[in-house]
Amino acid sequence: MSKTTKITDPSYELMDDHNGLSIIYREHGFPCPLVRWHFHKEYELHLIVASSGKVFVGDYIGNFNPASLFLTGPNLPHNWISQVDEGEVVARRDMLVNFTDELLESGNQVFAELKTLTPLLERARYGIEFRCKRTIRQAMKQMQKIADSRGITRLGHFFILLELLAASDDYQLLSGTAVAHTADEHSVDRTNRAVDYIFAHYSRELPLEEVAEYLGMKPTYFSRVFKQATGRCFVEFVNRLRISKSCELLADGDKTVTDVCFESGFNNISNFNRRFQQLKGMTPSHYRRLAVQRLTEQNLYCFALPLRSASTLALRRSQPMGDSAMFTF
Repeated sequence: MSKTTKITDPSYELMDDHNGLSIIYREHGFPCPLVRWHFHKEYELHLIVASSGKVFVGDYIGNFNPASLFLTGPNLPHNWISQVDEGEVVARRDMLVNFTDELLESGNQVFAELKTLTPLLERARYGIEFRCKRTIRQAMKQMQKIADSRGITRLGHFFILLELLAASDDYQLLSGTAVAHTADEHSVDRTNRAVDYIFAHYSRELPLEEVAEYLGMKPTYFSRVFKQATGRCFVEFVNRLRISKSCELLADGDKTVTDVCFESGFNNISNFNRRFQQLKGMTPSHYRRLAVQRLTEQNLYCFALPLRSASTLALRRSQPMGDSAMFTF
C-alpha cells in the first residue's frame, strides 16, 4: 500500500543561497526536507522527473506524474507529495529553477524584449501547469542545459526556457486566487503538518477534531488557522482531496463507481455522487467517459496545432483543471 513520508519541517523557505546569482538551479529527491507545504518570494519553475502523487498549489489539489511541469509565483504556497511505498526513496525527483521579480523588473528597463514575459509571470501568481507534451519535452532539454551550464550561458538558457513557456497556449491556471501569504512560520508549520496528516488518512473517516488533537490545538482554533492558510475550510479541503483521488481512479482504472467511492474516502455512494456533481458538474460515470476522450484529445493536440483555431485555444486556456473544474489528471 502506498504511503507518504511524514513532513514536519517549518514551511517558510528563505533562499539564502543566491550567492549573487540571478537564478537558482536545484535538484532533489523524495523524501527531502524541501518537500513540504511552503512558500517563498521567488518564482519557481518545477519539473517532476520521477514518481507520481498529489500536487497542492494555493487552493488547488491535483495529480502529478513524471514530466509534469509547473510554474508558481511569489508567496504562492505549494507542495508535491509522492505516493511511494514505505521506505522507498526517489533519488532524483525534481529539477527546479527559482528567480525573483527583481531579475525581470530590472531586465525590462534595459531589454524591452523581456516585457513579452510579463503575461506569463502574471499567470504564475495563480500557479500554472503546462500541458503540451512537445513544449514539455523542449522545456526538459532547456532545464538540462541550465543544469549543465554556468554564468551567462546558464542565464541565456533560462531566458530561452521562459520564452518557450510564454509562447505556450496549452496550460491551465491552478489556484482560484493569487495568494499573498503573510502567515508566520509557526502557523504555516502547523498547516504543513495538518496537510501531511490529512493526506495520509483522507481515505477513511477523518473528523476535524482528530486532526486538531494531533496538532495539539482546539478544534475551533485549528479550523480558523487552517482556512486562513489554505483558503478552504477543513471539510471542503478533505472533500476536494477525495474527489481528486476519485478522478484519478476513474480515469486510470476499471474499478466500479462504488469501489472508487469507498477507496477515495467517502462512506456512502449518495454523498459521493452529490459531492462529485457539485465539484465536477457531472456524474462519476460521465466523468470517466469524458476523461478517456480528453486524454485522447490532449495527445492529438500537441501534434496538430496548425489545425486548431484561435477560439479553441482560448477555450482551453479558460477552462481550469483539477478540483476547480471537470477534470483532474
